[in-house]
Amino acid sequence: MVEIGRFPFHNHRRWLPGFISTHRTLFLVVWVVGFATVFLWQSSSTDGLLFFRRALPDKAAPRLRPFAYNITDFGGVGDGVTLNTEAFERAVAAIARHRGRGGGQLNVPPGVWLTAPFNLTSHMTLFLAEGAEIRGIEDERYWPLMPPVPSYGFGREHKGPRYGSLIHGQNLKDLVITGHNGTINGQGQAWWAKYRKRLLNNTRGPLVQIMWSKDIVISNITLRDSPFWTLHPFDCKNVTVTNVTILAPVTGAPNTDGIDPDSCEDVVIENCYICVGDDGVAIKSGWDQYGIAYGRPSTNILIRNLTVRSVVSAGVSIGSEMSGGVSNVTVEDLNIWESRRGIRIKTAPGRGGYIRNISYHNVTLDNVRVGIVIKTDYNEHPDEGFDPKAVPLFENISFSGIHGQGVRVPVRIHGSEDIPVKGVSFRDMSVGITYKKKHIFQCSFVQGRVIGSIFPAPCQNLDLYDEQGQLVRQSASQNSTDIDYDI
Repeated sequence: MVEIGRFPFHNHRRWLPGFISTHRTLFLVVWVVGFATVFLWQSSSTDGLLFFRRALPDKAAPRLRPFAYNITDFGGVGDGVTLNTEAFERAVAAIARHRGRGGGQLNVPPGVWLTAPFNLTSHMTLFLAEGAEIRGIEDERYWPLMPPVPSYGFGREHKGPRYGSLIHGQNLKDLVITGHNGTINGQGQAWWAKYRKRLLNNTRGPLVQIMWSKDIVISNITLRDSPFWTLHPFDCKNVTVTNVTILAPVTGAPNTDGIDPDSCEDVVIENCYICVGDDGVAIKSGWDQYGIAYGRPSTNILIRNLTVRSVVSAGVSIGSEMSGGVSNVTVEDLNIWESRRGIRIKTAPGRGGYIRNISYHNVTLDNVRVGIVIKTDYNEHPDEGFDPKAVPLFENISFSGIHGQGVRVPVRIHGSEDIPVKGVSFRDMSVGITYKKKHIFQCSFVQGRVIGSIFPAPCQNLDLYDEQGQLVRQSASQNSTDIDYDI
């Protein structure tokens, strides 16, 4: 084989023109072979050229680590029967010893790797190969109990401690969970059945929960059948979730939210497919007096290019636990299909906090019962210690490029005298409706504007402006109420 690096380039001016002119065919063959060699090398390399990495987005290279292990190095057996908890714990401990030297990568090869919950460490990459499945053991006795999330006061479903997550991390930095679309499976069916029969004395645990951490990347994997919320970053900063598939049955899988950024800052959620038994994405920041005391908002969140199905809940939600505040959220290029609700903001007296600077753009609704919902009476509280006078504030919520078909009620904004919804705007909206009734754009205690022509006709609570921003008609009463929950 010719080694290009050893060509005598110092006297190339003498031999190169003659070589090309007399050996054009040979030169072309060598060039093609070289290009093919480079292509094959890039396809298998962990750090290929950007050009080829863009051509193969589903095989994107993970972050390189100076040390790499296989779970089999620690006694792991991927037969779906052997319990691999100790193997994962030994592997994570080995990687933790390298945290000062760039960390390490744990490779999980094809197979079914049954395990109880285990913790991750900083400067770690967990890589799931194609055909690899980390499967949570069904027996809750293997799931450790943890203190309640501090901004919730106690377990979300029961007082006292809560079950931990299958894959967990606290106070971490530089964590990557990725792969070639390997799967993390919570085997939630047993948990859902026990929850419905009231056989659990503690709140169910998430599938993946990362707390008080920063610089988190989760990509190119499938998360399925979580016992409770699927992916729950709590009080984290700089979180990226991309090219992730999240699955659970659309009915009979209670509270299996897809992604719940909770009191998080600087979050990107993009290019995901989510089909679950509750909200696809739910932005949260604490529950009533506990969330107010914890005081960590969710802010600077970008959600884009998602396809979501939520038969019993909503595609993208804010709340209802939002007592620390939610601000600076952009949702764009969102496709919601076969769902009960499209976009929802839910809160109640006692929450406190605020919801402001929220922008929805380019949203497609396909066969959705209620397209846009703002609900201010979602009265579910951790205990009787909440302050009913602690009411949330709304400011600057915009909707543009809202389109779709088969929508029963395009808009339902239910403000109240105590919690008026202020600063709402609509622009470029055209939604095909399936229910011919007068109040299909429903409002109550709403202040805001409609810019240009939208369909269906907006409620009378909103000021009407033309495309040039000139006032056409001012609202006669922003407090008018035409909410009809029968449709």
